[in-house]
Amino acid sequence: MVFLFISLQKKEMIDTVKNRRTIRKYQQKDISCNLLNDLLETSFRASTMGGMQLYSVVVTRDAEKKAQLSPAHFNQPMVKGAPVVLTFCADFNRFSKWCKERDAEPSYNNLMSFLNAAMDTLLVAQTFCTLAEEAGLGICYLGTTTYNPQMIIDALGLPELVFPITTVTVGYPAEEPKQVDRLPMEGLIHEEEYHDYSTEDINKLYAYKESLDENKEFIKENGKETLAQVFTDVRYTKKDNEFMSENLMKVLGRQGFI
Repeated sequence: MVFLFISLQKKEMIDTVKNRRTIRKYQQKDISCNLLNDLLETSFRASTMGGMQLYSVVVTRDAEKKAQLSPAHFNQPMVKGAPVVLTFCADFNRFSKWCKERDAEPSYNNLMSFLNAAMDTLLVAQTFCTLAEEAGLGICYLGTTTYNPQMIIDALGLPELVFPITTVTVGYPAEEPKQVDRLPMEGLIHEEEYHDYSTEDINKLYAYKESLDENKEFIKENGKETLAQVFTDVRYTKKDNEFMSENLMKVLGRQGFI
């Protein structure tokens, strides 16, 4: 009986992940502090580099603070519309201060340390999101966090060796959007070693994505010939990526990581 219960729990978790959707519209219903803190505390059991827990999470509920954060995320409506906005930050500040208090000299003002902290942070963020969805909440990752990090750093008062990695809006869903497509599993798994893709492989893997009516409309709206051109020429251009890369390096320098 116990085994059956555990098996059902596992199936429910798998179904939650398989059926996940990005939620951008939320009910005007608060998330209790007890629920949010329980989800966060549980997510802090995620794997971490050397047991150091190189992350911090800034919880934003205040409407004025959300309005302050909104421009950094290109004023996407879910920032103001969600009851809670979570900014997951790579944090070597806390650990470095502990070292100094214990007569140890920290040397974590470098790119490797930033990458370690960033990986810790993303592991916690994804663990939180899975738990939140299992609890009936909806989430939306905001990829804009590293586009305008200085604005977020200023708004949240992040000190040296703390850097915003990702932002997640959280709330009870007020929509059930269509699930976004994913590439077939065989195109993502490599047995034993990496096997590069042939033209035939690429055509097969992207056939379904390219066949979707919404993507055909996407191509038409942007005046392009292929879906790939929408990505390279409109959504994620060389110019934009180079500009944001340069800005990212500057802010990493200001925060003491390089």
